Amino acid sequence: MSCLFNSFDPYFKQPFGAVRAGQTVRLSLRIPEELGYVDPHLVLKKEGKFDVPVYYRMNFDGQTPRQNHFSVEVPLNDPGLYFYYFDLYTDFRRIVRGPDNCGVISWQDGESWQITVYEQDFETPESIKGKVFYQIFPDRFCEGVENKPMPFADRIYQADKHAEPFWQPNEVGGHLNEDYFGGDLKGIQQKLPYLHEMGVDFIYLNPIFEAHSNHRYNTADYLNVDPLLGTNEEFRKFVANCHARGQKVIVDGVFNHVGRDFFAFKDLQANRENARYKDWFCDVNFWGNNEYNDGFSYGNWGGFNLLVKLNQRNPEVQNYHYDTIRFWVDAFDIDGIRLDAADVLDFDFMKGLRRLANEVKPEFWLMGEVIHGDYSRWANPEMLHSVTNYELHKGLWSGHNDHNYFEIAHTMRRLQGLCHDTRLYTFSDNHDVERLPNKLRNKAHIRHIAILVYTLWGIPSIYYGSEFGIEGKKEWGSDWPLRPCLELDKFRDDLTTNPVTSVYAALGRLKAEYPALSWGEVKELQLTTQCYAFARVLDGKALVAVFNNGDGPAEIEFQLPVEANTATDLLADTVGAENVMTSLASGRMKVQLPSNYATVLRLD
Repeated sequence: MSCLFNSFDPYFKQPFGAVRAGQTVRLSLRIPEELGYVDPHLVLKKEGKFDVPVYYRMNFDGQTPRQNHFSVEVPLNDPGLYFYYFDLYTDFRRIVRGPDNCGVISWQDGESWQITVYEQDFETPESIKGKVFYQIFPDRFCEGVENKPMPFADRIYQADKHAEPFWQPNEVGGHLNEDYFGGDLKGIQQKLPYLHEMGVDFIYLNPIFEAHSNHRYNTADYLNVDPLLGTNEEFRKFVANCHARGQKVIVDGVFNHVGRDFFAFKDLQANRENARYKDWFCDVNFWGNNEYNDGFSYGNWGGFNLLVKLNQRNPEVQNYHYDTIRFWVDAFDIDGIRLDAADVLDFDFMKGLRRLANEVKPEFWLMGEVIHGDYSRWANPEMLHSVTNYELHKGLWSGHNDHNYFEIAHTMRRLQGLCHDTRLYTFSDNHDVERLPNKLRNKAHIRHIAILVYTLWGIPSIYYGSEFGIEGKKEWGSDWPLRPCLELDKFRDDLTTNPVTSVYAALGRLKAEYPALSWGEVKELQLTTQCYAFARVLDGKALVAVFNNGDGPAEIEFQLPVEANTATDLLADTVGAENVMTSLASGRMKVQLPSNYATVLRLD
């Protein structure tokens, strides 16, 4: 039996993916004659407590051999999530979503398809589109002032940049993140020309405000830059220097929890039941205790009492953070915030953040750390502009390890349908996950993944050091190997000698030169387990990304996405580039790829 319905196929659903409020969606069915007389209805339900399913009778559109064709057009005027299936109506059978997205006949309830309807005026800020991000873990990137004194007694300076952490025990039997390698703002400032050469437009800094762990996710003071990194004035000048170069700055906003040195928590320790700020925190229990022997217990993040959970439903807490952001914009002129642990932040709090973002600065950008789920719940006109694309991150490395490009392609189709113009934040690795070389069975596929990050729909980003192909694997539950001290001077020749660095730099240039890589339609051309080809098409021009993850040469053939006579390999001058043979004739194209190789072609 042929497919009855598939939302990925334009025959069955138009338009593809998410739709703008006010648009009409056309849905079609192909019903085999063998099913007998049917009178199919679309069953559509909007997400919401008081919403009920609505039945739309489908029109009979005619016959082809042994198939009856039906369709219906439905205007969707209200933003939100809609779920649907089809009822054959003459009996109790229905068409529900199967595991491969194809409709299947069922006598019982089953999976529904989904349509995301977004606000008419929702667009990704123009300042973000077409840009490349670079993530920096401040303590480990570059030391501008060497052998600086430690500003607090609880810190230990690591002069040996290759040393392992001290693992000094704390008073309760754990270990403190108190060893520091001395990275600072002046060091980052020194490397701005290098970041420009790599095509970086936005610099994203992991936490920079005072905190008493080297990762700085346990904030002690939101209003002062950590003195080991520099002063408030130095950060202001750093942002101004970035802006003068055409680069923008994003900082980590850690609003879900604070450190034990935060002023409101110290008030709770000192005054217990009479504390002015006791309602700022979650689940405070004065009958309990903890490993610090506070004489009370409290909510935390991730099981770590080092990270004290804030009560985001408290208006005072909300206003405190709103004022914090106003201060960051007024004092430093930052361009946006990455929200740590956004997937556990209160939705009303994030809606307030979005209203504030619209006030404080034109195109101020909010990006949230979200691991799993329907990303459109967070990235929408009322809340965040973007979220971290962990779903694609997983597919990028596992799809190559398993020689399964279907995983990557289907992930992108799903995300396009859910999120439309949110430009999800795309990455191959970051400070919380193992470095890409440690997850790939074949390190040659680093090239493939770099190309995918830059050419697929989304906001491409580089985690510091990934452009050199450095390794980092979690050991003994520690994130330290993922955040090594980076001595950039030792990589000064990598642009001309390292295949990974060379392809990253070239992709940065392509991203800036070819608007199609940012605004062009993604058009799938060929898909097998080991070969993948898609085009980015804009204004009659196209760039084609081609991939072979197999251990032998491969030939890919597909219909040309635009009229063209020639194909130019845009990565032919990168270190380690191999020869790619192409031929174009009669509206079709053949590409001969070496084993475990990928590149980007321009059609002319």
